[in-house]
Amino acid sequence: MSAKAKSQTPLVCHGHTRPIVDLQYSAVTPDGYFLISASKDSAAQLRNGETGDWIGSFLGHKGAVWGAALDDPALLAGTASADFTARVWNAVTGDELHSFEHKHIVRTIDFAHGSSAYRMVTGGPEKLLRVFDLTRPEAEPQTASLAAKISGARFLRDNSALLLSYSDRAGVDLVDARTLEVTRTLATASPVTSIDVLPGGDRIVTADGGRIQVWDAATLEERAAFAPEGYRVESAALAPGCGRIVAGGDDMWVHLHDAADFAELEAGRGHHGPVHVVRFAPGEGSFASGSEDGTIRIWQTQPAAAAADAP
Repeated sequence: MSAKAKSQTPLVCHGHTRPIVDLQYSAVTPDGYFLISASKDSAAQLRNGETGDWIGSFLGHKGAVWGAALDDPALLAGTASADFTARVWNAVTGDELHSFEHKHIVRTIDFAHGSSAYRMVTGGPEKLLRVFDLTRPEAEPQTASLAAKISGARFLRDNSALLLSYSDRAGVDLVDARTLEVTRTLATASPVTSIDVLPGGDRIVTADGGRIQVWDAATLEERAAFAPEGYRVESAALAPGCGRIVAGGDDMWVHLHDAADFAELEAGRGHHGPVHVVRFAPGEGSFASGSEDGTIRIWQTQPAAAAADAP
């Protein structure tokens, strides 16, 4: 770690009683931006993305919530659960709007981008990709059978494509969102545990335990890669505006790196269990981490950046 790096005390967000396994920020809305969390305690929670203040919980699942998502206006929330359902909620009132039955655990969920893009994707160990049209929730979803267990699904490229990761297979597949056919595979050494698509859509960040890779979203070429030392990386995210990468893994620390040379600028301590997910907030001024210890911590990007750049 840089000798200039300074430690910081993050905001600690309590409320969940079991591990945090997913986090997602909304886009910036007229009311600010929001953070949704998924936990093995069977609940998802909504927070003010800047302060971490609790707004409400989405209650009703009978098993662990493995994935959580917000649409761009932060009016809809989606949850993926071990109770074999994916659910859509009114993110303002907390009311459940739809419950979609699956035949196995649902591990991941994501909304299409844009204020009028009412599509939602789900996946899990069932090896079946589903894309729902939320303007016709009673209709059968579009589906595609795959050869591996889906662990992550994200919309990409103005909703024209999807990125899929798997728990039992290395690589990230690019899927045509219209036909649901795999058109290309991004090579990774091990199964990918985290996909982060930047809000602008120009970069993709993946973590596979041993490496963090940054991809050009337009060409799908690898732009950078590095292997963190001393821990297995479970999640990573990129903030291109300030040139930072944040990563978390099994050593219980949150690592902030320079995106140009991957030098470690700061290692934030405080979690009491492995860090399962990290994400940058809109504007890149802060980032959140979710851990096995059941807490979310919100860290400021600037202290490490200022310390690293100080004369």
